[in-house]
Amino acid sequence: MAKADAAGLLAGFLLDAVLGDPRRFHPVAGFGTAAGALEKKLYAPDRRSGALFTAVAVGGPALLGLVGAAATRRRPIVRAVLVTAATWTVLGGRTLRRESRIMARHLESGDLMAARGRLNHLCGRDPSRLDESELARATVESVAENTSDAVVAPLVWGGLLGLPGLLAYRAANTLDAMVGHRSDRYARFGTPAARLDDLLNLAPSRLTGLLTVAVAPIAGGTPRETLRVWKRDRDDHPSPNAGQCESAMAGALGVRLGGRNVYFGRSEVRPFLGDGPRPSAKHLRRAARVSGAVGVVAAVLAAGLARGRR
Repeated sequence: MAKADAAGLLAGFLLDAVLGDPRRFHPVAGFGTAAGALEKKLYAPDRRSGALFTAVAVGGPALLGLVGAAATRRRPIVRAVLVTAATWTVLGGRTLRRESRIMARHLESGDLMAARGRLNHLCGRDPSRLDESELARATVESVAENTSDAVVAPLVWGGLLGLPGLLAYRAANTLDAMVGHRSDRYARFGTPAARLDDLLNLAPSRLTGLLTVAVAPIAGGTPRETLRVWKRDRDDHPSPNAGQCESAMAGALGVRLGGRNVYFGRSEVRPFLGDGPRPSAKHLRRAARVSGAVGVVAAVLAAGLARGRR
C-alpha cells in the first residue's frame, strides 16, 4: 500500500494546487461544526475536560482513517483514491497563496478598506487601525506559519502514517484554531488542544524553515542569508513553531517581521525577526512563491516517506 499512499499524496497535492479548497460541503468545516457541538457537551473551565474533548475530537478522525486504511489494505486503487481525497481536503496551499495575492492587489491599489476586510481570511488580528505595512506584515507572517500548518505538516503526517495521519493532524490543527487561543473561556480548557498542535508541528515547522532556506532564491533571497536569519531568530518567537517559519520567511524576503499584534480584546508584542525594511505589497507575491515552492518539495518528500513505510 506504500505506492498507493504515495500516489494519493501527490494526486491530492495536485488537486489542491489546481482547485483549492472544496467550495461546498467542505469536510473540515463539517468537522468544525461537530467539534463545536461536542464542546458544548464537554466544556468545563479545566484542563481535564479539555483533554477529554481533544481526545474524542482527534481520536474520531484517527479511528476513521484506521478503518479506511484497513478496509483498503488489498485494494490499492481504492486506497489511492481515499488518500487523494483526504489530502485534497486537509491541504490549504492554493487558498493561502491566493489570499496573499489578493491582499497584494488591494495594497497596490491603495484600497486599505478592502485590505482590512480581507485580513480575517488569514488571521485573527484586529485590522481596523492597520496601515499598509502592518497589513503586509500580518499577511507575510500568516503565510509563513500556515505554510507549515496547512501544507507541510499534513503532508508529513500523511507520509508517515497515511490516512490516520492526515485526518488526525487536520483535526488537531482545527481544534487549536477553535479553542487553543488565549481567552478567559479557553485559558485551561483549550490547553490540551494547543499543546497537541504544538507537538505535532515541532518537526514540520522546522522542516518548513529548512525548505524556505533552500528555495529562498525564488523570492530574490539567498540560502546563506536566510539560514543566518533563521538560525539567529527562530527561537525568539513565543511560539515553539511559528518562529521557525516566520524567521526563515523574513530572511528569504529580506524584511523585518514582528512587533505589536492587536487582536480583538488583547494585544501582544512579538520580537523582531529578520533584518531590512518592513514588508510591503511586493513582498506578498514573493511570499506566495516561497510557500508554493516549499509545498512542492514537501509533497515529494512526503511521497518518499510513504513509499518507505512497510
